[in-house]
Amino acid sequence: MKIKYTSVYVNDQSKALKFYTETLGFVKKADISAGGYRWLTVASPEDPDGTQLVLESNQNPAAKAYQEALFKQGIRATLFYVDDIQKEYERLKKLGVKFAMEPTKVTGSSIAILDDTCGNLIQITQ
Repeated sequence: MKIKYTSVYVNDQSKALKFYTETLGFVKKADISAGGYRWLTVASPEDPDGTQLVLESNQNPAAKAYQEALFKQGIRATLFYVDDIQKEYERLKKLGVKFAMEPTKVTGSSIAILDDTCGNLIQITQ
């Protein structure tokens, strides 16, 4: 068994696609519309055939409530691994990304938390 897809709810799929590709550097894998539904995925350019992140619309009231509650409580929606957290933090800051937590050493790693502009806090970990 392996993980092929994982989801993060977003409040605007087009805005999310732009942020996750142009700012974070992921590559678009799928963008399929069917009626009012849009299947939208991105993947790491370092592993384009690996796990895909589904940028899932939060149009479902339960999804929207869940996403908003996590954000309000300061809880991350997901996390990504980086090789050099300080370098990535500086690169993203230059691009205007807002951070809820600057790089911080914790037991066994360093973490930072950013706002993805689409209703989520995202943790990056080294």
